[in-house]
Amino acid sequence: MSAFEWNKIIGSVLTAMIVAMVTGIVAQSVVHPVRLEKPAYLPPGAEQGAAAAAPAAATEAPAAPPPIDPFMQKADAQRGEQIAKVCLQCHTFGKGEPNKIGPNLFGVVPEENIASVPGYTFSPALSADKDKKWDPDELNIWLWHPQDFAKGTKMTFAGLPKEQDRADVIKYLESLK
Repeated sequence: MSAFEWNKIIGSVLTAMIVAMVTGIVAQSVVHPVRLEKPAYLPPGAEQGAAAAAPAAATEAPAAPPPIDPFMQKADAQRGEQIAKVCLQCHTFGKGEPNKIGPNLFGVVPEENIASVPGYTFSPALSADKDKKWDPDELNIWLWHPQDFAKGTKMTFAGLPKEQDRADVIKYLESLK
């Protein structure tokens, strides 16, 4: 290839880059996007995170979830099993099934102590509570916001904001015996 051909190629590339840059500058001056006041779509379990991020809806979140006892009276284990399907990414629920990213949850309520599933290494944050047993009140706080229950836990799940959803999942976990 001759030097003249190389000059044409380099000139074409530089011209295309200049045109793209000028087009971007013109587009920014013409189009003025408006930010939404609230998100258009929230994935399940992300309602509280979005509420905290939205300046218009900035309200203080409660320090703890409301008591779970009133919701446990009408809790449904089958509905809890459906809700707990989001947990299948990291947990197993069957007897004798192996741990995944998270521990196997078969029989954790009420037999197991917190952070005591055999063959699973828990974070130091959760291991600090290993003398306690999982009960509905402890699970309520854990399922509401795991990071509030044990700051620094490995579990990155955002939590279940609805009380009845938490009660249903707790009832499902109680049924695994």
